[in-house]
Amino acid sequence: MTDISQRGYAHPEMLVSTQWVEDHLNDPQIRIIESNEDPLLYASGHIPGAVEVDWAQDLNNPLRRDYLDQREFEQLMSRLGVTPETTLVFYGDKNNWWATYAFWVFQLFGHEHARIMDGGRGKWQAEGRPMTQEVPQYPPTTYKARPRDDRHIRAFRDQVYQHVQANLPLVDVRSPEEYSGQRLHMPDYPNEGALRGGHIPGAVNVPWSRAVNPDGTFKPADELRRIYEEEQGLSPDNEIITYCRIGERSSHTWFVLKYLLGYPRVRNYDGSWTEWGNLVNVPIER
Repeated sequence: MTDISQRGYAHPEMLVSTQWVEDHLNDPQIRIIESNEDPLLYASGHIPGAVEVDWAQDLNNPLRRDYLDQREFEQLMSRLGVTPETTLVFYGDKNNWWATYAFWVFQLFGHEHARIMDGGRGKWQAEGRPMTQEVPQYPPTTYKARPRDDRHIRAFRDQVYQHVQANLPLVDVRSPEEYSGQRLHMPDYPNEGALRGGHIPGAVNVPWSRAVNPDGTFKPADELRRIYEEEQGLSPDNEIITYCRIGERSSHTWFVLKYLLGYPRVRNYDGSWTEWGNLVNVPIER
């Protein structure tokens, strides 16, 4: 695979390689964060020094269908032992679905020093790099976060409806079966989460997985432009909303469009099909 700096990305600094991470395992200015779909993976073995961020327990409010607030985020960061100056490197299973999801939530609070490990957990393991079951302990810090800002990278249902009315582009990153309404969930998963199948009117279907190589690394920029621009007619000038079922797969595509292709106006609709497919009197296409 070509070196990250040679793939033509708009922001190559947002990705780091597995070798870079191994070279920085003992760097006190770096904190490695693992975030997975499978909650058992971290305990079974992880990158030495890596801490776990559980998407369900750590990022979500236990009562409301929303993310943690400023105070809760500050408590999380204190527990992880990081400061606003610490560079966070996210990685995980499923080719970094949940890593990009956690990264996206952290960006709601403006933690600027954040990166994704290209290839995720799978690539690290395939290369035979070191793993441990030891859970690290870091001294707690006093972390002061910005108030959560949902305006620029997050979309809510009313904003999505306005987006549809204005004929602005949406990217449905689910499987073709979900997009067509044949399934209500991902293939090989149980059907659940929404009463109706289909897609938001006007949305194009670009499954998230088209952006990655077989080893989980991101495709170079010229291949990504062929997929999103030549095939689908998208442009950096567009205001785009991405969505999937609950926002995790679409955060992966959000990362691709925003950082690898440099699109300045991309928002992730985390309510996604779980919300839209259950709403009364909203338009649905099949």
